[in-house]
Amino acid sequence: MTRFPVLRTKSLDEARDAVSRVYLDHELTAQNDALHMTLNAVSLRLFTLGYLRYESSAKAVVPPPGDCYQVNLTVAGRTNADRTDGDRATTLAHSSGIVLSPEQQNTVRWSPDAQHLILKIPRLSLENHLGDLLGRRVREVIDFDFGIDLTTGRGRSLLASVEFLARELDRPGGLTDMPVAREQLEAFVMTQLLHTGRHQFADELAAPAEPVRRGRLAPVLDYMEKHADEPLTPQELARVGCMSVRTLHATFQQALGESPMSYLRRIRLDHVRAELQRSDPTFVRVTDVAIRWGFLHQSRFAQQYRAQFGELPRETLRASAGGWPQPGPTRTRRQRRIGSTATESSAGRTYPFHGCSPPF
Repeated sequence: MTRFPVLRTKSLDEARDAVSRVYLDHELTAQNDALHMTLNAVSLRLFTLGYLRYESSAKAVVPPPGDCYQVNLTVAGRTNADRTDGDRATTLAHSSGIVLSPEQQNTVRWSPDAQHLILKIPRLSLENHLGDLLGRRVREVIDFDFGIDLTTGRGRSLLASVEFLARELDRPGGLTDMPVAREQLEAFVMTQLLHTGRHQFADELAAPAEPVRRGRLAPVLDYMEKHADEPLTPQELARVGCMSVRTLHATFQQALGESPMSYLRRIRLDHVRAELQRSDPTFVRVTDVAIRWGFLHQSRFAQQYRAQFGELPRETLRASAGGWPQPGPTRTRRQRRIGSTATESSAGRTYPFHGCSPPF
C-alpha cells in the first residue's frame, strides 16, 4: 500500500500518535524504546485498510474501542494477544489473525518481524451488513472469537480478498479509480469476515436460505431495470425485495437460474447493445458506452457481449452505420416473466413497495 503512506518514523511518540489517529487510541511501548514503524492506510467507503509494521518487539494496549471492530491479519512474523475476558490468541503469518472486540481491552505483542494488514470497520458498517445478510436488524455487538483461522477455505478467501484489495489500490488505474467495483469488493471482504470468524450469528448465517415465491422478485427486477445505470449491490437489491441477501440469491437461482448480479449484467448488456445500435460510429466509442453502463474491464466486457449476442460490440456499432438499427430487448419482455409492481419513493430514490419498510 505504498500509494497511501501515513508515516515512517523511529519515534515511539510519533508512531503511537499516527496509529491512534488512523486506528485506535492505545498505549505503545517497544524494547529500549526503539522501533522503525511504517504505516500506510486509506479510508474507503465501508472501512479503513492499512499496512503496519514496527520492526521491534512492540506492545500495544488498546482500550475497548466501542464504535468499531479492528481485524489484524498477520502477513509476516507473529503476535501474541490477550484481552480482558482472559481469551488469548497467537497469530502466525498467513495462518491466523485476531478481531479486536468493541467491548474488550486488547493487548497485542509484536515480534520484530511482524507485519499486519489491518481493517478498521465501524460497527454500523459491519452490523448493517450482517443485517442485510440475515434479513433483519442486528442490534448487538458481534461477539467474535478472539482468534481467526486463515487456513480454512473461508479464511484463505478472506486473506486473499484483503491482499487483492491492497494490491489493486496500489495499482494505477486499479480499484482506486473504480469506486463501484471497489465498494463491491469491500462488501465481499465483510461477508468473508462474517463467514470466517466464529460469533453468535455464525450458525444462523451458515444455515441454508429458503427461496421465497417467484412473484417476490417483481419489485427487484423492476428496480434493476430503472437503476441499471447506477451502482447496485446485492445488499441494496435485497432491501428492495424485503428479504435477506441469502434469500435473494436462492430465489434468483430457483426462479431464473442465475445470480442477481448475472441478471443485472445481462440487463446492462441489453442497454449497451441498444445504445450501440442507434449510435454513429464516427462520434461514439464502444469503450465510452461500456463504461457508462458499468463495464470497466474492456476485454471481459467484449467476451460477455459476444457470449450474449454472438458478435463483438464493435461489430454492432459498425453495423449501425449501414442501416436501420435492430430493436433491442425491451423492459416489457423481462417484466412479463415476473409481473408488474407498484412503487413508492424513499430518501430520494424509488423503492418498490412490498409490505415492508424502505431500506434500513
